[in-house]
Amino acid sequence: MRFSGTTSYIATEDLMVAVNAAVTLERPLLIKGEPGTGKTVLAHEIAAALNLPLLTWHIKSTTKAQHGLYEYDAVSRLRDSQLGDAKVKDIGNYIKPGRVWQAFESEPGRSVLLIDEIDKADIEFPNDLLLELDRMEFHVYETGETVRAKNRPVVVITSNNEKELPDAFLRRCFFHYIRFPDRETMERIVAVHFPDVQKRLVNEALTVFFELREVPGLKKRPSTSELLDWIKLLMADKIPPEALKSKDLKAVIPPLHGALLKNEHDVHMLERLAFLARRESR
Repeated sequence: MRFSGTTSYIATEDLMVAVNAAVTLERPLLIKGEPGTGKTVLAHEIAAALNLPLLTWHIKSTTKAQHGLYEYDAVSRLRDSQLGDAKVKDIGNYIKPGRVWQAFESEPGRSVLLIDEIDKADIEFPNDLLLELDRMEFHVYETGETVRAKNRPVVVITSNNEKELPDAFLRRCFFHYIRFPDRETMERIVAVHFPDVQKRLVNEALTVFFELREVPGLKKRPSTSELLDWIKLLMADKIPPEALKSKDLKAVIPPLHGALLKNEHDVHMLERLAFLARRESR
């Protein structure tokens, strides 16, 4: 069971090594990197490449570790008891398995469990999952049962570095940081998504894209996913490569820049740079 990327996901050598190491060690794979570098998509591609089912747990600021194990619906049980429903005698009817429980009971074999953006939750969240992910078991207090993993899932955890994760949690993970793709890798990524795109258009678009990422002071540098959106728009609007290669200083901001720039600060900053460039050229 080895991961080597897929036809729709370009994986670098070090990323493939990290995925396979985590699978071999049976430890969670903790993935960090800039937003838009394919952290979440990686879990989908691992599942596809290894032919395993995928279970996704999207973490929010209000998410508790308990939600991933199970939830006890005490309100429904109280309502049913008031209505005289016979099923209230079995408390198990009101236990709803979470994504971790579902991954533990995946059959006939292993599954891929994605815990997406773990750093969005409160600081205690990773510690509250520590033993469950380490021992691959947990206790259901309402029923008295212990749930053990029938097949240890491949656990992929993503983080955008919004919060520092506890050392005890980090020790139990195999860590990999997805570096932002270089130009050659980005060309391969674009080719996977748009095999019929003009090479000249890609070349000029990548030049603009990487130059834009180097502009000092940007609040949010454009990411891979935003580049793909931009190229899709360039193709749809039939923007010629020459329009991206223009020497006109008024064209500092690229066409359809709304796909690349995501806040008014960055747009206004580039507009100011364009204004200064035009004034200096007089």
